[in-house]
Amino acid sequence: MRKNVMIIGAGGVAHVAAHKAAMNNDVLGDICIASRTKAKCDAIIESVIRKNHLKNPDRKLYSAELDAMDVAATIKLIKKTKTKIVINLGSAFINMSVLEACIEAGVAYIDTAIHEDPDKVCEEPPWYANYEWKRKERCAEKGITAILGAGFDPGVVNAYCALAVKRYFDKIDTIDILDVNAGSHGRYFSTNFDPEINFREFVKVWAWIEREWKEYPTHSVKREYDFPVVGNQPVYLNGHDELHSLSKNINANSIRFWMGFGDHYINVFTVLRTLGFLSHLPVTLTTGQEVVPLKLVKALLPDPMTLAPGYTGNTCIGTFVKGWMDGKKREVLIYQVSDHKKCYEEVESQGISYTAGVPPVAAAMLVANGIWDAKKMVNVEELDPEPFLEILDRIGLPTEIKEIKPDSKRSFDGTVRSLEQELAESTATVTVSAANPMIALTPAKSVKAKHSKDKADSDKEKKSKKKDK
Repeated sequence: MRKNVMIIGAGGVAHVAAHKAAMNNDVLGDICIASRTKAKCDAIIESVIRKNHLKNPDRKLYSAELDAMDVAATIKLIKKTKTKIVINLGSAFINMSVLEACIEAGVAYIDTAIHEDPDKVCEEPPWYANYEWKRKERCAEKGITAILGAGFDPGVVNAYCALAVKRYFDKIDTIDILDVNAGSHGRYFSTNFDPEINFREFVKVWAWIEREWKEYPTHSVKREYDFPVVGNQPVYLNGHDELHSLSKNINANSIRFWMGFGDHYINVFTVLRTLGFLSHLPVTLTTGQEVVPLKLVKALLPDPMTLAPGYTGNTCIGTFVKGWMDGKKREVLIYQVSDHKKCYEEVESQGISYTAGVPPVAAAMLVANGIWDAKKMVNVEELDPEPFLEILDRIGLPTEIKEIKPDSKRSFDGTVRSLEQELAESTATVTVSAANPMIALTPAKSVKAKHSKDKADSDKEKKSKKKDK
């Protein structure tokens, strides 16, 4: 058994992971939460204690101040705390520093997102080859377990792909990963996780189509699909981390990623991007001060952690696989639905952080007991998916599987047509009120219906007054 875990980071995902690790500390041992701001770590610990989630009170749960970009400092803390497994849930900018520290310290490494260079966005694919995979040989030589992208997407959806290969298909044609948040946080505009990372994802769209990388404009390819629980939702073709390992490790003709966006999000995003506010490059003000527009937008938007208390609705994330089994066409949707309100009631988090924070803890448990202790660098789809999904079923993210009749109305068609045709069908229509910006969050039909009702009530009141006279 590998005992003692260090969680690096103190944001929304780390908050969830700390709760789940504490609830399973009989397997994971002592837990140290480390971040540049120790007070944030202490706030997470206070939440864990208040919810009575420390399963074994004899095991330690404590905080430490750490600049994870400082490799030497990270190595020192790993050794001081006798950590055997590091769960990196900090910004994607620190991945290589933390991974380097784990390799040098001889401990297991787990993350949930691909590394990013602050000065580069949406680099040439496959992204893992630019940073993580360059350290594969060193991990193998030193017997270091490094599990990349063990969140939900990437992570659980990768395991769904591995499960499809293992149990449901002889041959796979297409994989479409679908991610929809049908929840409502009640704010005019907010991202559900770090705005800086969120917006950087949508600069370019890379998709793996007919066994080659193809680039498309952002939000240019749109589909609507009737999802389990959350119903009919619009999704857009996007680039995403998991495509860059699945294209190498899963034998499929096309692998695409689709994310749900409402018209309001598309509108705000497009205006910000068109005006230059999503640029990651510094601009010089008339005062001589340098400002990075994207960092300014991040500072102005709500902290995603503050969205949790009033969040309602559900998320639905899954993998739609098409192929053949025993010579017959087959389609399978493997998915998971989470309820924002229930997530908050359990661990004081919204559903997006919950779905990202639970899986790395399940992965750590499998490393601790030796099942996923690969002693080399791997992506999730290279590991046996069933033990992973079994733990997730037990600790908060149960998987559902639906057989879909091939080419039926329940099927998902992710075939990308000509760009001209796709653009003509991907427009967003929004309602804007300068006097009351929150009207933008209300569907136009509802606004018209309310206006009609108000007018009818007003006419009725006038008639009543006239009658009284």
